[in-house]
Amino acid sequence: MSEERFDNLSGKIDDLIDLCEDMKRENQALKAHENSWQSERKQLMDKNKEAKSKLESILVRLRAMDQS
Repeated sequence: MSEERFDNLSGKIDDLIDLCEDMKRENQALKAHENSWQSERKQLMDKNKEAKSKLESILVRLRAMDQS
């Protein structure tokens, strides 16, 4: 193998290593964002459930008042 071809191949391998490292960092960032979104989603679902429960309680009281 000629020196030029070896240097070219070596450069491409270095580029692939850099690309893999970049992708690994990006993947870690995406996983962190995913965890954050999942946590926020859970909080919103809990708030929604609580609001629905309160609304149902208000409706029950209003119906009871209407029947009186």
